[in-house]
Amino acid sequence: MNAPHVVVVMGVSGTGKSTVGRMLAAELRVPFADADDFHPPANVAKMSAGIPLDDVDRAPWLDAIGDWLAAHEHSGGVVACSALKRAYRDRLRRAVPGMITVHLVGDRALIAARLHERTGHFMPEALLDSQFADLQPLEPDEAGLAVDVSPGPETITEQAVAALRRLDADQGTT
Repeated sequence: MNAPHVVVVMGVSGTGKSTVGRMLAAELRVPFADADDFHPPANVAKMSAGIPLDDVDRAPWLDAIGDWLAAHEHSGGVVACSALKRAYRDRLRRAVPGMITVHLVGDRALIAARLHERTGHFMPEALLDSQFADLQPLEPDEAGLAVDVSPGPETITEQAVAALRRLDADQGTT
């Protein structure tokens, strides 16, 4: 792959965004950022208390992520970010119009089981239903792909890299 990509790995909590994002960034040889690190302390406290964030809470967080993406527009980068709503992805795309989204999708029961086993994260399993309620899958006019999370992070990463290579080939940049 010759062209650097700016990629957002999206999905509900527990789909493996951070794991896949790190692996994808390593494969693409670009920097990685976890959107969780961009949350202000008030957002973390709210989620830790089991209270879902609203759009007002998310606005400055999304802008900070957009700034990171824009700083990596020409060199490439991968960020793991829930980006559940189309409006959130559109806000990020305003920072980097060529952004590509990898949507990690999976069965609610599988994701809940993963969340139940996860330790050391501020996002409680209790908020999973609110995330699924907010989730708006990629639309046909959004550059990206959906990848099933059941096979595991290595396979997901391979599928994402293959899709990016196809995109490069379609654009004549390989």
